[in-house]
Amino acid sequence: MKATWNGTVIAESDDIVTVEGNAYFPESSLNLDLLRRSDHTSVCPWKGTAHYFDLVVDGATNPNAVWYYPEPKEAAAEIRGRVAFWKGVKVTA
Repeated sequence: MKATWNGTVIAESDDIVTVEGNAYFPESSLNLDLLRRSDHTSVCPWKGTAHYFDLVVDGATNPNAVWYYPEPKEAAAEIRGRVAFWKGVKVTA
């Protein structure tokens, strides 16, 4: 699968875990040059606290478009070390 935004590949991998309809890519598949750490967090009752990255592509910023759970709860252990996307990031097979 491939994650793109503004025509740029953010991540690409065949090793995908799908949870609640979201494709979680391995961190190793990310183009780290396009990410900027965000201070934003959110809480899921069964996955834990999500942390976010902003995407920065060709001078355009998509705030908090990438999320991950650095310490997921046991029920969500399969997404440890993985990231997911939203806010206009296209995920395709």
